[in-house]
Amino acid sequence: MNSELTKLALEKVGNPHVLVNIVSRRVRQLNGGGGASRPLVDAPVTAGAADIALLEIIEGKIGFELKSPEVLD
Repeated sequence: MNSELTKLALEKVGNPHVLVNIVSRRVRQLNGGGGASRPLVDAPVTAGAADIALLEIIEGKIGFELKSPEVLD
């Protein structure tokens, strides 16, 4: 993974743990085939799946939604 892309994506997400989860899920989609396997950005041919996922986050092509934790009675 490109460290500069990681820094830029972390600025968008804000939490490194959430960033890891988003990137790992997207990498699985990109490597798995099917409809979700096409990159949403124009990435260099030499870019790996993790770099593509980071570029997608940076360019706002994929996002996330944090749900507030439910309080148990």
